[in-house]
Amino acid sequence: MCLVIGAALVVVATKEIHPFLAVNEPVPGGVLVVEGWLPDYALEETIGEFRRDHSRTLFVTGGPVEYGAPLVDFKSSAELGAAALVRLGLATNTVQAVPAPWVRRDRTYASAVTLKNWLRKHGVAETNLNVISLGPHARRTRLLFSRAFGDEYKVGVIAIRDRDYDPSRWWESSSGVRSVIGETIAYGYARLFFHPPSVPE
Repeated sequence: MCLVIGAALVVVATKEIHPFLAVNEPVPGGVLVVEGWLPDYALEETIGEFRRDHSRTLFVTGGPVEYGAPLVDFKSSAELGAAALVRLGLATNTVQAVPAPWVRRDRTYASAVTLKNWLRKHGVAETNLNVISLGPHARRTRLLFSRAFGDEYKVGVIAIRDRDYDPSRWWESSSGVRSVIGETIAYGYARLFFHPPSVPE
């Protein structure tokens, strides 16, 4: 009997973990942010979201490019993502890259802190914020942005579907297994053991 119950729990957890991680819970209006490392198809969907949201500026976050940097003109995923969004159809005056400094760990948190400092420095008074991420990375992204921005901000999240695998059968793909298992562990760590690091100005 215990084996049957255990097997049933595993099946339920397997089916429910992806929707839990790839959460879609936007808040009304406010600042719209996208993580600059997202693939082109996700940035294309971000443009649609930006136009529906009627935001004046789309903020792009991300730290230093860690692979092939000498071969490209962009030194951060924020700048690379912003340039890609412009090439995909957004006007240059509607996209703002906010590059984060290099950090050893907690890069999403560092990107969020950098964005918060930028918004304050430039007098952006909005306290509602939606961040766009990819698939199961979304819940951890919202958690870390919420911790970086604090209680005075309301942080929502929009998850773009990862096209590398079928989310309803993620366990049938190596890409899906890596993504879901990796994000499950990373979210658990962020939830239980995360301590905000110092982020360089």
